[in-house]
Amino acid sequence: MKCFSHQKETVGKLLRSQLPFKKYNMKETETGGSDLTPLVADADSLENQSPRGLASVSGAVFNICTTMVGAGIMSIPATVKVLGIIPGFAVMFMIAVLVDITVEFLLRYTQSGKSTTYAGLMAESFGSLGSLAVQICVMVTNLGCLIIYLIIIGDVLCGNESGGTLQLGVLQEWFGIQWWNSRAYVILFVVLFVMLPLVFLPHMNSLRHSSAISILLAVVFIAISSAMAIYAFWKGKTQNMRLLPDFANQVSIFDLFTTVPVLVTGFGFHVNIHPIRSELSRPSDMSYAVRISLAISIAIYFSIGFFGYMLFGESIMSDILVNFDQNSDSAIGQLVNNTVRLSYAMHLALVFPVINFSLRTNIDELLFAKKPVLAKDKSRFTILTCLLLALTYTIAIVIPNIWYFFQFLGSTTVVCLSFIFPGAIVLRDVHGISRRKDKVMAILVIIMAILTSMIAIATNLWTVG
Repeated sequence: MKCFSHQKETVGKLLRSQLPFKKYNMKETETGGSDLTPLVADADSLENQSPRGLASVSGAVFNICTTMVGAGIMSIPATVKVLGIIPGFAVMFMIAVLVDITVEFLLRYTQSGKSTTYAGLMAESFGSLGSLAVQICVMVTNLGCLIIYLIIIGDVLCGNESGGTLQLGVLQEWFGIQWWNSRAYVILFVVLFVMLPLVFLPHMNSLRHSSAISILLAVVFIAISSAMAIYAFWKGKTQNMRLLPDFANQVSIFDLFTTVPVLVTGFGFHVNIHPIRSELSRPSDMSYAVRISLAISIAIYFSIGFFGYMLFGESIMSDILVNFDQNSDSAIGQLVNNTVRLSYAMHLALVFPVINFSLRTNIDELLFAKKPVLAKDKSRFTILTCLLLALTYTIAIVIPNIWYFFQFLGSTTVVCLSFIFPGAIVLRDVHGISRRKDKVMAILVIIMAILTSMIAIATNLWTVG
């Protein structure tokens, strides 16, 4: 018996030495042998089996912030000009609070139900039509965003022509107009060598590093803008800023409503709630990550709104990049302009895979509802990813002015995803967990979303007409 015990101990040491990165539990079997049961699985097996537990709160914060801080950051200074500084900050804060409330609605019903996706959550409350409504809104919103991102990147790097005026891109300013720096070739290069490796990452948490860099690039843009504004203030060259809307001369009450969809779009990240939540080791951490992300996004938006308005005043354009381009008479101005434009283009390139992730997931859920999880089916994952990337590239090249169409539709679908659908889930209350104040808040959110969207659409149509 003593010899057998010594043999068993030796075998156990040998097995443990061959598998040094796992902890094992030695159990006696009825035959006198030993059964090795892993107590902690290694990272590779976790990644192959399930994404749960791979993500940290910081990674979730980076991905949420990146979802919010996309192309909309360039439109924030123009909204501050319309609203004034004090109402501008107040509206940003109010929308962030309402977004936090609707996110809590979604998280609470996800916890109580069986679904782990936004479309599935709507299916629990409204059946297949509910899930289809979410999937259509996600496809319109996210596909539109991806196309717009490629168009903007093309404008920055290759220039554009509008109203008979040719505006050169950064590459054309540096190297002249060449065949290789035309829009089709440059965007293709960015798609293949920057975006393709990122969109092939199977888990949202894998994008946390690129998301962190995209947020850093947004901070660089803010730092440049604030430095220029402070320098202009020191030289006494800053523009007059209004604390309140100028109803006497330029702004009507209806113009205020046109700013709400812009800000709602800026805070819209509901489509990525479930993919990010599913990878957290503790889903309850999602609420904490959301609040941190909202605080960071408020700081980013208000900073660029304040300093952009301080720098350019009433001359600020709907896209602040245009103002920077007009401010490049000197060599230093040209350097600043190119730095801002390039950092913004790279920022959008890194936002692209995060938006693409939820788009691909929803399309797969719509077309292959009964198939295994997309990340585990490599052939389906590869084909769907390549098709989406090719479609986005083709539309951005063939129809470069389609972004006006998606801007119009996107502001409507984002409102549905951010406010109307979460409110409707609470009012439906299939799990019986809604309190009275929840239903009152859901009604108020839905009414506010519908009214502001209708007024904004009518005002925009009137302006166009």
